[in-house]
Amino acid sequence: MEVILKQDISSLGMTDDIIKVKAGYGRNFLIPQGYAILATASAKKMHSENLKQRAHKEEKIKNDALVIAAKLKELQITIGAKTSTSGKIFGSVNTIQIADMLAQKGFDLDRKKISIKEDSIKEVGKYTALVKLHREIIVEIPFEVISE
Repeated sequence: MEVILKQDISSLGMTDDIIKVKAGYGRNFLIPQGYAILATASAKKMHSENLKQRAHKEEKIKNDALVIAAKLKELQITIGAKTSTSGKIFGSVNTIQIADMLAQKGFDLDRKKISIKEDSIKEVGKYTALVKLHREIIVEIPFEVISE
């Protein structure tokens, strides 16, 4: 079954992608939840027209993302956490804390667009986060976790 995505879904694709999914997944989850529409011939035709009209707007969004990416690459983030004497963190560092630090630096990014390369951060040290600004632009941001 082919569907046209109406919004970004991390495991499937981005908005306006035409993808193939199993019939039950599309019919019972994606379409009723409003995440996708069925890719019929008329829907594909309307989709292509919308994409043509949106092409120049997309270019502006991509250029804005490139400007933000250039600024983010120069950024150094330090996150303070309560730790034990051995350097283990009470709790863990997550994307919410990274998004808060970026907001303090003047970058208002959704925490869902940020991912951390490591599974969980439970010790003091240097790590890397990935920020997805656009479907083609992903920026690596190094950050350091220090003891408060």
